[in-house]
Amino acid sequence: GIAVTIRQGSDLEVGNQILQEGANSPADVFLTENSPAMVLVDKAGLFEPLPQDILDQVPAQFRASDGEWTGIAARSTVFTYNKDKLNADNVPKSMDDLAKPEWKGRWAASPSGADFQAIVGAYLQLKGEDATLAWLKAMKENAVIVRGNRTAMASANKGEVDGALIYHYYYYGDQAGTKESSGNVQQHFFKNQDPGAFISVSGGGVLKSSKHKDEAFQFLKFITGPAGQAVLRDGTSYEYAVGVGADSNAALSPIADLGAPKVDQSTLDNAKVTELMTAAGLL
Repeated sequence: GIAVTIRQGSDLEVGNQILQEGANSPADVFLTENSPAMVLVDKAGLFEPLPQDILDQVPAQFRASDGEWTGIAARSTVFTYNKDKLNADNVPKSMDDLAKPEWKGRWAASPSGADFQAIVGAYLQLKGEDATLAWLKAMKENAVIVRGNRTAMASANKGEVDGALIYHYYYYGDQAGTKESSGNVQQHFFKNQDPGAFISVSGGGVLKSSKHKDEAFQFLKFITGPAGQAVLRDGTSYEYAVGVGADSNAALSPIADLGAPKVDQSTLDNAKVTELMTAAGLL
């Protein structure tokens, strides 16, 4: 086996640490929950290009177009809504609907987290800077701001708001446990290539500074291969498997049915997202 030492932290915290360390970083592999931090390190030229046999294990839409890093798991954006307040007929049909005046004070989100900022990054890529800033300003007016996706879902569950914009796996994880924060909510998938149907990718890459590249590549090949992806299928994270031919947890709607928009994961611009969210008063 391969002995592993883990340094845990938020995506951007660890990504910025790697940037500061540069060629002197002691890390071999960088793993993130969302792809913007992978893009940060990629733009700095700190990743070793991945061998083709690793890239071939993951479809192109779930990895960097430059071959510097790959997806290892995925999460879908959803609108989780209170079943006593909304139904399938009157939920927002698009993420853009949440910017309309009639949604003021009716939905929750956690803008300070990497999850939500990845969603904004996808919106920016799909809609452009002006439309993104306009949506964020409307969000500032309309959304109930909370800290954490679980808190947002719990707020919808208690009826404090009608719904919340989060990732799908928070719901499934709570459903598999106490259902304390999800017993009275349902999930709405926007589909139709809507920005709200964005699928965020958790990524993995090998650093150029790694002193154990062979072992690092072996690790990434394992987690993107059949045995590693089966951990997602059989485990309790309720994230989507992204490997070619890999099955996800049976509780999940098939990823192919989610109607996600085409987003280049390797160009999600977190610096511009932060700038726009700050301009809108959300950060």
